[in-house]
This record gives sequence, C-alpha cells and structure tokens, in this order.
Amino acid sequence: MQPTNSNLAVIPAYNESETIAGVVRSLHEHTPEFDVLVVDDGSTDDTGKLAMAAGARVLRLPFNVGIGGAVQAGFTFALDNDYERMVQVDADGQHMPEEIRELAREMDENPQIDIVCGSRFLTDKGYPAPISRRTGIHIFAFLLSRIVGQHVSDPTSGFRLYNRNGIALFARDYPHDYPEVEAVLMVHFHRLTMQETPVKMLERGGGRSSIRSGKSAYYMIKVLLAIFVGLVRRRPVVDPGDAAPVAAGHSL
Repeated sequence: MQPTNSNLAVIPAYNESETIAGVVRSLHEHTPEFDVLVVDDGSTDDTGKLAMAAGARVLRLPFNVGIGGAVQAGFTFALDNDYERMVQVDADGQHMPEEIRELAREMDENPQIDIVCGSRFLTDKGYPAPISRRTGIHIFAFLLSRIVGQHVSDPTSGFRLYNRNGIALFARDYPHDYPEVEAVLMVHFHRLTMQETPVKMLERGGGRSSIRSGKSAYYMIKVLLAIFVGLVRRRPVVDPGDAAPVAAGHSL
C-alpha cells in the first residue's frame, strides 16, 4: 500500500482491542490528511484485526518488544516511506485526534520547531493523571527543564508531532521501556527543537496502563536513572536532519 498523504499517524498498541477501532475511526474522521499505521506489538488479542477492519494499515511485530521498540518501528516506517510529518497517538483513547490540529498549527506557525508535544498541564481541561503519577511527572519536568534550558511541563506525554528531522533521528535510535522522558534529552543533545502546546487528554478508555500502582516506584527510579545516564552518555556532536552522521561503533 502506497502512502496517500504526506503525514502519518502512528499508534503503538499492545492488547488494546477495547479501544483501537474507535481510535482509528476517530483519526480518519478528524485528520483525513494523515495515513494511519497501527504497530501491533505482539498482541495476544484481536487488536490487529480490529485496527485493520477500522481502516488502518497494521504493522505486526512477531512478539512484544515494548513501547519504545513499537514506536521506533513507526518512525522507521515513516522514514522509509518519505512521510514529512508523523504524529504519535496512544491506542487507549486518551489522546483526542481533533487536538492534532493544535500540534500542527504550532509547527506551521513556527517552522523551526522539529517536535511539538501536547501537554495536559498547560490547560485546566481534561483528565490530568492520578496525583501519584503527577508527582513523578513534575519531578521529571523540574529536572529536564534545568537540563535542557527551557520549560518542560509534560515530559511523559506520548502525544507528539515530528517533522522530518525528528523522524530521522528517532528512526535511528529511540529509547526503550519508558522512552518519552529520555527522548526529550535526545532532542536537546542532537540540537533539535521542541515546543509544548496545551491539549486536552481523556481518561484511558480501556485496557490497563503499563505503569500500575505496584510499578510506580520502579518506574520513578528507572526513569531517573535514564536521565542521569543520558547526561553522561557519549554522543557525537551532530546537526539535525536526515544526513546526521553516526560515530563509528556508536549509534545516535
């Protein structure tokens, strides 16, 4: 199937049969200028079948590789198929496809921006997240804001729009496990630009979050370690874009 648009919506999905069809249909309704790709991350339910029936193209991974690997597969697909922009949308119904126009408007008005991140904390509308999780998010935001030298309010948001520079960077290398926070560091170190814009988010429409109460402390520790490891990780100094060089023996 050849791309019909220059924009791609990528939905990483693992056992999201309760919500995936509705998310795909809503994307087709509100953003017809985006092709829709569901990356089925080794689901054991009917996620892939339901997504295809709803009109999405489905990239089926042979086993569950985790959110980072699934999203990177979407970046690789977008790069290989010459998409100019890619938006990442959650499969659980938390992200509202009609809000994609807000991300696109920010990028249209500021062409120098490579990544636009939808932030639930720049508006008082919608479902902000449980208080225990908000506490962790605000800690990550505090640290990242000081590291990257700009205000970051919602570093765990997966509702992000990328231009070709962002697609090229993350097709080559994307953090795994809990990638959104570390990805902010990568954007900074590779001299790309990121901007947040307020969006409304909803409560999860079905399924289970990968970050449940019993894993909250583990999540906090692991992400904090990822931040500090990211600070000392050796990186080549590169310019953004498709031609960014890769140091010998070291991926971006």
